[in-house]
Amino acid sequence: MTGVTKEQVLDKLRGVRGPDMDGNIVDMGLVSDVFISDSKVYFSITVPAERARELDPLRAAAERVVKDIPGVKGAMVALTADKKGSSSSAPVQRPASAPSQAGHSHAGHSHAPAAAAPRMPTAAAKAGIPGVGAIIAVASGKGGVGKSTTSVNLALALKANGLRVGILDADIYGPSMPRLMKISGRPQQIEGRMIRPMENYGLKVMSMGFLVDEEVAMIWRGPMIQSALLQMLREVAWGDLDVLVVDMPPGTGDAQLTMAQQVPLAGAVIVSTPQDLALIDARKGLAMFRKVEVPVLGIVENMSYFIAPDTGARYDIFGHGGARKEAERIGVPFLGEVPLTMGIRETSDAGTPVVASEPDSEITRVYREIAKKVWEQVGAHQGDKARTMPNIVFE
Repeated sequence: MTGVTKEQVLDKLRGVRGPDMDGNIVDMGLVSDVFISDSKVYFSITVPAERARELDPLRAAAERVVKDIPGVKGAMVALTADKKGSSSSAPVQRPASAPSQAGHSHAGHSHAPAAAAPRMPTAAAKAGIPGVGAIIAVASGKGGVGKSTTSVNLALALKANGLRVGILDADIYGPSMPRLMKISGRPQQIEGRMIRPMENYGLKVMSMGFLVDEEVAMIWRGPMIQSALLQMLREVAWGDLDVLVVDMPPGTGDAQLTMAQQVPLAGAVIVSTPQDLALIDARKGLAMFRKVEVPVLGIVENMSYFIAPDTGARYDIFGHGGARKEAERIGVPFLGEVPLTMGIRETSDAGTPVVASEPDSEITRVYREIAKKVWEQVGAHQGDKARTMPNIVFE
């Protein structure tokens, strides 16, 4: 059987109507270059940035028709933003010193009044975790940017660089660590209310996914989220760790605010893709951490480019360099570019993260370099405390 061709894909996509039901997305010039590798199809659709959310069904429809082509094993379709007017998004990052700006939430949630509350406690005033040197949050403004995969491989890269590392899955609604880390079973309770974390690949791991069946729909209100997160942090016997990586849920909701307000975070790593749409949401996460005085350690550009496994040719399917430019624009470190490879997806799905399963690969080198920069930033923000903190009185 002959392989799927670009012409077949484009022909199918001509059946997908444009944003206003006029014409089709191919003839309107909205479809990027189509790349096909191992019977998997990759492309993006350009839409106006302000209409991104309402047009996600268009992306889903395009993905669906391509997957229906005989011989296609999978499809990855992204929305990319029309560049027109994108510079107008710059004012999103106003200086935090302006009180009227600080009181406005860009999160799209009903948390705006929280900015009028008393000043957040400093890191020194927050109760930490005995034995844990530094706590790093890995966050994103939206889902689907590979944040959890980045969290796992960052944690493994920190370990490969010589640190003692744990990882907490703070995504209460959609915990993914059991699958990504290939861990099953239930944690054991030890003395008092403490429980022993699960472990694999030399990492200590805790996730709501170990306590609740995968099929169970999680419905949580704010106070329940805060209670669950703090229990997973402070009632787990983490032991002596140099760093605890916290995989945050996407967005800027209750879980993020709980971590920022209640835990002495050493800093936050923001994960984005090169797309303007993902960067718009990433700015919200950056703004939130700055408001609660959590250092932003830097930005990682995930799915930065695609390397064809058969030819080694590079394709900027989802754009390229957007996160680096954003980091430069707002004055935070750019931590690195992680390419989109089938290996990362396959090892993540199999529960064998690439840093653990392919320690000598080029992609592992990328993650280890990012981990090195992250740890340097922790040291820069905390000085020697990055290796000696905290001296904590457990309350």
